[in-house]
Amino acid sequence: IVAQSPNNLGVNHHCEEHAEGNYFTCVGSGPGYSSVLSAQFLCSGFAVEDQFQPVTSDETVAVGGTVTLTCRVQDNDNSSLQWSNTAQQTLYFGEKRALRDHRIQLVQSTPTELSISIANVNLSDEGEYTCSIFTMPVRTAKATVTVLGVPQRPVIKGYPGPIVEGGTLELSCHSSGSKPPARLRWFKGAEQIPGRPDVVDPEGKTFTVMSSINYTVSREDNDAIISCSVGHESLQTSDKSMEQRIQVLYKPSVRIQPESDLPREGEKFFLQCVGLGNPEPSVFKWERKEGELPLLSKQDGSYLYFELLNKSDNGLYHCEADNGIGKGEAEYQLSVLDPTAMSTSSGIDHAVIGGVVAVIVFILLCLLIVLGRYLIRALAGTYLTHEAKGSDDAPDADTAIINAEGGQSGAEDKKEYFI
Repeated sequence: IVAQSPNNLGVNHHCEEHAEGNYFTCVGSGPGYSSVLSAQFLCSGFAVEDQFQPVTSDETVAVGGTVTLTCRVQDNDNSSLQWSNTAQQTLYFGEKRALRDHRIQLVQSTPTELSISIANVNLSDEGEYTCSIFTMPVRTAKATVTVLGVPQRPVIKGYPGPIVEGGTLELSCHSSGSKPPARLRWFKGAEQIPGRPDVVDPEGKTFTVMSSINYTVSREDNDAIISCSVGHESLQTSDKSMEQRIQVLYKPSVRIQPESDLPREGEKFFLQCVGLGNPEPSVFKWERKEGELPLLSKQDGSYLYFELLNKSDNGLYHCEADNGIGKGEAEYQLSVLDPTAMSTSSGIDHAVIGGVVAVIVFILLCLLIVLGRYLIRALAGTYLTHEAKGSDDAPDADTAIINAEGGQSGAEDKKEYFI
């Protein structure tokens, strides 16, 4: 703002800013006097940049972490910068430590910057910190520090032990110490499964979150790993989780495995009752649908042994396996083969194979004979052609060939061509 003396008598004019706002008072001075003009001007429509105004930034830090507070000014008139905490206790005044808290350290101190760090931050450190510069008037700036509560590792409760197939699994999971409230998720292996909405319970400045699942188990869930994972913005690397392996009890599924697919009369033979369940079946029962088991058969656990197979052993065999949770069963139709019939069938098969081979050999021989005769005739024709072309008596090769093949020339000519 420029003011001029109306009489040009060497009077200096300048404007002074008021501390309470953008008001300016015009002051005139000259040799031996000064006067204050009664007019005041309100500065509006444009911004006046204050180079002494401190500038700070808000910070967020997790419990146990370290936060750095930085205060800067564009210019300094040799006034000191100061940081004070939420209780307005001075932390640093320039390079001088004012509060005996060894967690707080000086990072940098220059005429235009004062930076400090607070290590091992806890929830009580949250709040507004003030940077001040002691100019006339004093200028201040606020920096809000937000402290994140780190959630504890989640805990799964409610697993009763092995569950029978078709039963209901109910598990709960909780994690405490988070701020703001954490998020809980459930997984079966790598697959996320739905859980009930989180329940948030405030505990002072932090929160405890809880969630639960409830679903019907099947045999495919046996040995599955159920995990509860807690997610939070303070966990920058990965979520925290807890796992629970579950056991599902189910009745056996049964099949009968024969020793051979071609049981022959007069041979030893066995059938095995294979049961898959949890737990494994320990009780097996064999029977034949048409009546009693053969006299020469013997049951040993899951096996049914036949000492000497006989046609009378033919029939439908039934196996039952029991593991205490339930029973499973399977059937097998035993058909004993006659070894004589097997040999006859084998002989017939060999005869058929031999006949096929003989036919193939005969066809190959016929092809060789035909091919040989064709080659002989072709070679003979080529020879006659060359002889005819080399003879002085024949007018051309074609005439010589015709005479040779038609027998129109004499015996001497034929000898000449065939020698």
